[in-house]
Amino acid sequence: MRTLVDIPNEQLEELTEISARENTSRAAIIREAIASYLAKRRKIGAKDAFGLWRREGQDVVDGVDYQKALRGEW
Repeated sequence: MRTLVDIPNEQLEELTEISARENTSRAAIIREAIASYLAKRRKIGAKDAFGLWRREGQDVVDGVDYQKALRGEW
């Protein structure tokens, strides 16, 4: 699908330099940038907002059980 997007001259010049250096088209670079942006946004989606304190790979702990465990240390 084609779409029309306004790009500031400074950014367009940088895209032109990058495309010449990498021997690829500006369109390919823009598609790659959009794919990267969308992948990043998918990771930060609303479903991931709850429990940001939890690191990847850790077991999910019920909030009440977590509070009881912390209070048990007192």
